[in-house]
Parts: sequence; structure tokens; C-alpha cells
Amino acid sequence: MVGIVPTKEAQALAISKNLDLVKIAPQAEPPVCKIMDYGKYLFEQSKREKEARKNQKTIELKEIRLSSSIDDHDFGFKLKNASKFLKDGNKVKVSVRFRGREMNYTRMGESVLLKFAEGLAEYGAADKAPKLEGKSMSMIIAPK
Repeated sequence: MVGIVPTKEAQALAISKNLDLVKIAPQAEPPVCKIMDYGKYLFEQSKREKEARKNQKTIELKEIRLSSSIDDHDFGFKLKNASKFLKDGNKVKVSVRFRGREMNYTRMGESVLLKFAEGLAEYGAADKAPKLEGKSMSMIIAPK
């Protein structure tokens, strides 16, 4: 803590110590400066950011495709896989693709998606309700 010092004197003090004069709060009156090794400061800051990114958990979006006339066993198998994804902390996008005349029976696909969301109620909740987009209907389930 040096106190209030003229800029030229602060710069000379920093040069004599082989360090840099860095403005910490330039908006303050008078501006607040610090004498430090700026290169070392930048290096340590980038190191902290890398460490924070390493510890950060990324959420992936896993996709499961169903059909409007899916069998019980297949449905159970896909339900088990989706629950595994949700336990790992990933979001799950469940979609039903309609082919040919199945476009006339989109309600069947919607009921399959709602039944699927009901089966996963223990592990996650519907983030986005079933929505028809072109020839497929999809919904997103987020982990609890």
C-alpha cells in the first residue's frame, strides 16, 4: 500500500522493481493501480479457468427413437436405456417418426411419448412437451 502517488512516480517504482503497473479500477477517482507481474497473473488466471472447465460437467443430449406401434418388450428396453442416460445426468430426446399413412395417426405417437415420459417420471421430468415437427414428433426429458 503506497497511497496516492502521481502516475509517473508509480511507473518509475514499477520499472525499478522489474514489474508492471496495472490499472485495477480505472473508473475510480483517482484510478486504482497495482504493481504486479502481469504475465504471471495472466498465466495463473488461464490456469484457473482450465481447472474450472475440467471440473465442469457437460450435459449431453441423448436421442431415443420410437415408432408409433412399438412392442412392449422394445418399449421397456428403450425405457431402461433412457433411465440410464438420465441417471448419468444427460437430457434425453425421445422422438417418434411417422412413415406413410402413420401421419394420419399422430395421436398414437403422442400417446407413446406420454407413456414413455410417465415411465421415466422417477428419473426425470418432461422439459419440452411432445411437438410435431415435420414427419416426427419429439419431446425432451431432463434429469431430476
